[in-house]
Amino acid sequence: MKKILMIYDDISWGGGAERVICNFSNSLIASGYEVMVFSIALSNQCPYEYRQEVAIRFIKENVKPKGLAKVLREIKRLIMPIKKWNEIKKRAVFKQAINEFNPDFIICHTHFDTILTKILKKMQDKIVKVVHNSFDAYEKWQIDLNSYKNIVLLSNHDIDKFKTKYPNSNFYIIPNFIPNISNLNTNYSQKVVLSMGRMANTDQKGFLRLIDIWKLIQDSNEFNDWKLHIVGDGDLKEQIKTKIKDLNLTNSIVLKPFTTEVEKEYLSSSIYAMTSHFEGLPMVLIEAQSYALPTIAFDIATGPSDIIEDEKSGYLIEDNNLVEYANKLKTLMSDENLRAKMGAKSKEIVKSKFSKEVVMKQWMELFKRIKNNG
Repeated sequence: MKKILMIYDDISWGGGAERVICNFSNSLIASGYEVMVFSIALSNQCPYEYRQEVAIRFIKENVKPKGLAKVLREIKRLIMPIKKWNEIKKRAVFKQAINEFNPDFIICHTHFDTILTKILKKMQDKIVKVVHNSFDAYEKWQIDLNSYKNIVLLSNHDIDKFKTKYPNSNFYIIPNFIPNISNLNTNYSQKVVLSMGRMANTDQKGFLRLIDIWKLIQDSNEFNDWKLHIVGDGDLKEQIKTKIKDLNLTNSIVLKPFTTEVEKEYLSSSIYAMTSHFEGLPMVLIEAQSYALPTIAFDIATGPSDIIEDEKSGYLIEDNNLVEYANKLKTLMSDENLRAKMGAKSKEIVKSKFSKEVVMKQWMELFKRIKNNG
């Protein structure tokens, strides 16, 4: 049985990448693979349901060396600075997990993995690095991918930039997938616009500008019977609440906590609105379209344009053009037949490009290719 090791920063975060890793791990198990997920941290209980066959390890687990190794560890712990000692401990736990599991392939989803880089550098023929964000985001965060021989991008938009900066790496395009495409479609008579995501201080998801857009819509006095539902949690939530109150939008914007029961949210709305400043390949858009929701998003560097077929399944808006975004959203809100037409096209796109069967086949072909080239 082939063994796959997944690596991530913290699988207990409740975001799209974490859901992708869970779905991917479960699908590999179903395909006959043995899977271990190594989470560098595990700050909370994991919000997504892994199959019981998936082994989950994390840094907080204790390494228990024996004999002379135990004595040397205690000496190092006493004479080294705490930060340096913690890094050594993390590497030791990680290395032990790799040695015990002995994977055929390692799929690295991490954003900030400098602690593990030295270990991974020696295993490049087994490793696939998955880039979950745009080239510009990786540049901003100063993430160096030089250590990786095989890199998977979710979209082909930035591939030339990545190839230019990392000429010695092999690049492949494989999108994320929906594990099960529901037979259910939303009811387009519902007067609810939905947006979901992590409310991080960076405001990556653009919820603050979504509120500004909703203010433009409400000021027109044409859609006072519509509601905007924003679902998620994070450090930015209090600022979001304050802005909603300051703009007198408390009667039309409903803030809801993070939930794993996302199907209820999709089926309770008739439009999905994304206002992110940057993305890789946003799972939330794919999920929304799987329930036949028409979608609207800013045409940022990567992500939405891979999913939304403009004027067919939704609208792509020039980045930061809030007025145009508000106008197109009003167009959707005022026409139930248009919502139904675009929603039907949305579901077609998901089935043809982002189904589990389509994407897992691409991963199987990549494993075979890497093995043959190794």
